[in-house]
Amino acid sequence: MRVTRTGLVEAVAVATIAFSVVTVLPIDQFFVQLFTHFRLQYLGISLLLLAVFLRLRKPWFIGGIAVSVVINGIAVLPWYFGKDAPGTGTPLKVLHANVLSGNTEYERLFALLAAEQPDVVMLQEVSPAWLAALEGLRADYPYSYAEAREGNFGIALFSRLPMVSASHFDSPPRGYPTIVASIEVGQDVVRVIGTHAMIPVSGNFYEARNTQLRDIAERLGKQTGPRLLIGDLNLSQWDVNYRVLEQVSGLRNARQGFGVVPTWPVFMPPAMIPIDHVLVSDAFAVTDIYSGPRIGSDHLPLVVTLSL
Repeated sequence: MRVTRTGLVEAVAVATIAFSVVTVLPIDQFFVQLFTHFRLQYLGISLLLLAVFLRLRKPWFIGGIAVSVVINGIAVLPWYFGKDAPGTGTPLKVLHANVLSGNTEYERLFALLAAEQPDVVMLQEVSPAWLAALEGLRADYPYSYAEAREGNFGIALFSRLPMVSASHFDSPPRGYPTIVASIEVGQDVVRVIGTHAMIPVSGNFYEARNTQLRDIAERLGKQTGPRLLIGDLNLSQWDVNYRVLEQVSGLRNARQGFGVVPTWPVFMPPAMIPIDHVLVSDAFAVTDIYSGPRIGSDHLPLVVTLSL
């Protein structure tokens, strides 16, 4: 059988339509949900294919790929609208970074912090070696709490602002550390939770991630006042479990109005997806959010400016 360019384009179209349709269904299964994270890519490919099929005058493919454009447009485009009104309260700048436990390019993170001057820094994959390297931050960030661990689930919080309290608990079901802190911001005390969830590449890991995030969401949902959830959550805003996270916690994504802002994986830019998040309570107005430069990790940092 002879393979033609048109045939290859048609095969890509069929795959794109299939992924777009199946992943919009509320199927709570790890393999299906893995493919929900690529909505931005599906939209871009669908728009390109639509232009191709309009030129080729293939009505069935035009109709099918138009459905894909609509499905993915509905998922992606709302993230570019609905910014908060400009805040007039106390500013708060937050930087989150998964530093990658095996990364030894510490100076790249330090240069980023010097350039951005965040008030609060939440770091994931903090190994004992990373924690030793981070000692140099204490002059600028006198308040800190860390639970360094070998592997990929150590965590650390650094703050210029006074911490009223800071501790961690081992999140169920796998005991990964989650930091809980209270930080003075102007006249308010902000409750900050930082966590790194399991990567959902199998059924068991998927359930572990969901259990961890559900537990954290329930804790946040029982609290009042200004609250932040910061972390590498290993899910995008199109995963069915993300919707549960927002509903139960009562928080919203700082990305709203600023776009998708992908953060991982930096080694494959066309496939980057938004799995690092800052979620905020309604006490905050979001002034800005963007990804930072590469720091030797497989993630880009996330920088968020808030007004309380």
